[in-house]
Amino acid sequence: MPNTTTSANLCTLINNSSGMDEYVSHRAHVCGGARIGYGVSLGQNVFVGNKVVIGNQCKVQNNVSVYDNVTLEDGVFCGPSMVFTNVYNPRALVERKDEYLNTLVKRGATLGANCTIVCGVIVGEFAFIGAGTVVNKDVPAYALMVGVPAKQIGWISEYGEKLDLPLTGDGIATCPHTRKTYMLKAGQVTTEG
Repeated sequence: MPNTTTSANLCTLINNSSGMDEYVSHRAHVCGGARIGYGVSLGQNVFVGNKVVIGNQCKVQNNVSVYDNVTLEDGVFCGPSMVFTNVYNPRALVERKDEYLNTLVKRGATLGANCTIVCGVIVGEFAFIGAGTVVNKDVPAYALMVGVPAKQIGWISEYGEKLDLPLTGDGIATCPHTRKTYMLKAGQVTTEG
C-alpha cells in the first residue's frame, strides 16, 4: 500500500514531494509523483496526477483535474471547473496511457472557469483564456482567447488589462494600470525592459 497522508480536511497526499507554504483545500488529491512549487493553492475536489508539474504561486480553483503530462509554469491561474485532457481520442475500451500528449501552460497564464484545454497544446505566457473557451491549438503569449473553438479577440497585459493592439501587424500599447509598454511585431507581443 502506498505511503499516504490524510489531513483532517480530507486532503490526500500520496508520497507527495510538494513545496512549502502551499494551501490544499479539503477533498484534494495529490499523487506522489507530482511536483508542486511554493505558494500553490489547490481548491476543493482538485486532483493532481503523478506526472504533473505545478510551478510556484499557481492557483488551481475548485473541481479541476490536472492530469498526467500537464505542466503549469509559475503564476498560472486555473479557474473553477476548467478541464485538461491528456488523450486526444479517448475510448473506454481502448487503453491509451502510452499516448498521453504533453500540455504546457506558460508563466502567468489565466485559464478561465469551465474552459477546456485539449491535450498537446502550449498556452503562451500571460495568455488569457476566457470562461467556457475550448483551446485546441497553441496560444500565443499575451493572447486573449474566447469561444468554441478558441478565437483570438485581442491582447492582454501581465496585469490583465486589454491592450490597444491590432490582432495582426505591428503596434505599441501601454497597460493602463501599470504603464508597462507592449510591442506587437510579426504576430508576437513582447515587453520593454
